[in-house]
Amino acid sequence: MSLSSRLRRSAASLVALLATLSAVGLSPARAVAAEGKVSGGRLDWGIKQSFLTYVTGPIAKGSWALTGGAATVGGSTFRFHSANGTYDPATGALTAGFSGGVRFTGHQENGANALDLSLGRLTFRAVPGGSAGLYSDVRSKSKETGQVSEASQAKLADLSLAGVDLRGAAGTLSLGNVPATLTDAGAKAFGNFYQAGTALDPLNLSVNLPAAQATPAAPSPSATPPVAPSAGAAPATGADPSAGTTPSAEPTAQAPAKTDFGNGALDWGVRRTFRDYVTGTIAQGRWELGGGAADGGAFFRWTPAKGTYDPATGDLTAGFTGTVHFTGLRSGESHGLDLTLANPGVTVAGGRGRLLADVSGRTPDGGTQQLTGVELATFDPAGLAAEGGLLKAAELPLKLAEGGAKAFGGLYPAGTEMDPLSFAVALDPAAALPPLPDLGSAPATPAASPVASSASSSSGGLPVAAVAGGAVLVAALAATGGLLVRRRRAAAAPDPDRTV
Repeated sequence: MSLSSRLRRSAASLVALLATLSAVGLSPARAVAAEGKVSGGRLDWGIKQSFLTYVTGPIAKGSWALTGGAATVGGSTFRFHSANGTYDPATGALTAGFSGGVRFTGHQENGANALDLSLGRLTFRAVPGGSAGLYSDVRSKSKETGQVSEASQAKLADLSLAGVDLRGAAGTLSLGNVPATLTDAGAKAFGNFYQAGTALDPLNLSVNLPAAQATPAAPSPSATPPVAPSAGAAPATGADPSAGTTPSAEPTAQAPAKTDFGNGALDWGVRRTFRDYVTGTIAQGRWELGGGAADGGAFFRWTPAKGTYDPATGDLTAGFTGTVHFTGLRSGESHGLDLTLANPGVTVAGGRGRLLADVSGRTPDGGTQQLTGVELATFDPAGLAAEGGLLKAAELPLKLAEGGAKAFGGLYPAGTEMDPLSFAVALDPAAALPPLPDLGSAPATPAASPVASSASSSSGGLPVAAVAGGAVLVAALAATGGLLVRRRRAAAAPDPDRTV
C-alpha cells in the first residue's frame, strides 16, 4: 500500500473514531476546566532572526543582554518564564504574562548607543473569537532624534490562531509555531526599521491552566497547598533549641557555634554559550536532569544541600544534590559531546571560594573520565550574606579553574568567565529558599496540543477539550496527525549543509 493510501486510510479511521466518541457522549462539557489563574509556563520567541543578525553584525556592531532571568534556547531563541494570568474555559479568553526581558544595543557613537531597545514583561492575550496578540513593555531610542520613549504593554504583534479553539482546555496548554505579524506599535518600537505587517519569528508557548473537573467537588488532596513548616519544627543539628523563643537573661560573649544545615539550593547556568552550543545547529544535542536538579531557564538548580557554616570564620562547606547530563554531536549510537556534572559543592575557606563537582563522560580524544570533587571554578566570597535565616550569594562572578578547563575538554581555558553563581543554604530550617523561575509543566506533544498550523486550520478548529478528552483520541492523533506532521516536516527539511 502506498504512503498516500495509508494516510487516507488513517485519516478515515480518525474521522470514524471522532464520530464514535461523539456518539457515546465524549464532549468538552464532560471535562470542563475551572476558571482561574494561569500558574506557570514559558514563552519561546526569536523575535526576528534578521534583526538579531543585524544587531550583532558588522554594521550595528552591537549586542544583546538578558534581564530578569530570561534565557536562550539554541542560541537564537529567547525564553521568558513564570507565566501568570487568567483563563476562561467557557470563552477561551487567555491572558498570560511572562517574566524576563532582553535589551538590544548597537551603533555606538561617542559612548552612546543610537540603537537601544528593551523588551520585557511579554504578554500573550487571546480574546473570544480567536483574535490574539503579543504585548510588551517597551523602551526604545529613536535613531533620528535620539529621544527615548517608553510604553507599557504595547501590542508588538498580531498572532494567528486559525483553526485553534482554546475553549475547555485544562492542564498544560501548548501552542507551537504561532505566526506573528508586526503591528504599528511594534514598528515604532523597532524604530521603524520594519514596517507594520512584517512577518516576525513564530512563537511557542506553554502554560499551566486550572485542572479539569467533571462536576464541582471538594478540592483534591493533591491540590492542597503544602503545609508550611511549623514554628515548633526541630532546629538544625547544632542549633540552640531555645534560639528565638525566650530572651536570655544575660548577654553572652560566647562566639556563635558552627551551624549544620540540611537544605539549600545552588543556581548555575554553567555558561550560556555552552548551553546554546549544546542545543544549537552544530551539536544538535540536549541535556537531561536527574537526582533533584531542576531547570530554571537561565540556570540549573541543584537541591537540597547538606553542610556546615562557621559564622566566626566565614568557612562554609555545602554539598548539593542532582545531575545535569549534556549530550550532542551524535554519531551512530554515541555522542562526541557527553558530559555530566553531578552533586556540586561549594567551599569557602581563607577568603577563597571554590565550586566543585563530580565529572564524568567522554574526553575529546575518545576516552572517558570519572572524577570526584573536581575544582570547576573559583569565586570571591565577599558577597556572601546572612539574611532571613539564609546564608546566600547572588550572581557571584565565577572563573574557570584548571580542573574545570580539563572537565570541559579544553573547550574553555582556565580563567574564562563562566555564568555567575548563586546559592542559598538554610541556617534556619524554617527559612524559605529563593523561588525557582516557573517554566510550567513540560509542553504537551504536538499530537496532544493545539498547534497553529495548516493542519489545524483545515479542520475548522478542534476544541482543546476534545484533544484532552481521552487517551484513545490522543493515541489516534499520534498515529495519524503525527504521521502527517512528520511527512510535511520531511518535505520541508532544510539542507543539512546550509548554515543558518
